[in-house]
Parts: sequence; structure tokens; C-alpha cells
Amino acid sequence: MPTVYGVNLSPFVRKVRVVLAEKNVSYELIPVFGAQAPPEFREMSPLGKVPAFRDGDRTLCDSTVIVAYLERAHPTPPVYPADPYDYARALWFEEYGDTALVEIIGPKIFFPKVVGPRFMGQEVDEAAADKAYDELLPKRFDYLEKQLGDGPYLVGNTFSIADIAIASPLVNLGHAGYSVDAKRWPKLAQYTTQIHARPTFVTAITEERGFLGL
Repeated sequence: MPTVYGVNLSPFVRKVRVVLAEKNVSYELIPVFGAQAPPEFREMSPLGKVPAFRDGDRTLCDSTVIVAYLERAHPTPPVYPADPYDYARALWFEEYGDTALVEIIGPKIFFPKVVGPRFMGQEVDEAAADKAYDELLPKRFDYLEKQLGDGPYLVGNTFSIADIAIASPLVNLGHAGYSVDAKRWPKLAQYTTQIHARPTFVTAITEERGFLGL
């Protein structure tokens, strides 16, 4: 059985877990917490980042690499579009979610509101999180609002890695007590609600909220 090494609150771990669930692939999740990581983790992930992945004697790290492997190893249902242009756009939105969204939502909102207080004994830094939400996220959300068309998905007419990668960090935003303002970004708000309502996301979100006591 494949094994995912990581923490269930990571947007990158969640991204891989949603892909595995969409493809109906059973797997084991082994928690990884800093210095408590199992010895083999550092061998699989030389940068020390989650997730790492093992499939038999094959090991990989980085969520994008792992998802690319899963797409070839378990091609049905696909999470990358077949059309060349749609495929390229899906890769772009995967990058946008992994960088443009995560770099703000992770360290600047989720950490001061959730990780620091709950796991490191730090005071909640509401002001820092509010500042990031008010001043840094709007441009990122403005772009996504313009990219969303009349359909339910970011790329083409099917659910893809683009949707998984964009929606995953938005789960962390919700855990931190924030949401997409439906008055300012109506398409993005509706889109987020719809993607998070997929059974594969519902399972992950419910598990995480239970872990956080939300």
C-alpha cells in the first residue's frame, strides 16, 4: 500500500491525499512532525518538506512530483486535462496555488492564527493575520476572480489538478477563521464552496476540523 508522509493540515499533503481519494487509491498516512519525523523521511525528502511518498521500493517528494507520478500510475480518472493548452493552464494554476496562495495563507495567516498558538505556545497574532488577509490576498483573489468563467472549474469542463491546488490552501484559510468575501469575489466564493463540497475535500476538511477541535 502506498504511504504518504506528512501532516494532514499541510495544503501540499492535502493536495496529494485528495488526488489519491479521487483516484480511489488506498494509502497509509504517517504523521511527520519536525524532529519527530521517522529516519527514512529525510532520505526520501532531502529538503525536509512534506509530503514524501513511498510506493513499494519507489520514493518521491514534492506534491507536484507525487501527483505527476500518480497520474501515470493510476490514470483513471485523470486529474490533468488531455488538451495541450488546458494541460498547460492546469499546470499554471497548480503553481499559482502552491506559491501565490500558500506563501500568504500559510506563514502569514494560518501560522499566526493556528499553528503558532496551538502547537508552539505562541500568542495568537490576529493583527498580522488580518493585515495579510486585507493587504496581500486581494490581488491574488482578484486574479482568480477574472480567470473563473461561467463553468464550475478553472480549466475546461472537468475537475482537475488546477482546482485541487487552488482549493487546498483555501481550506487553511477557513481553518484560520477567514473566507472568500462573496460580495467582492462572487465567482471565487461560489467556486470555493463548490470544490470544498466534493466528497474528497469534505473527508479531509472534516478530519482536520476534528483534529483542531473546530
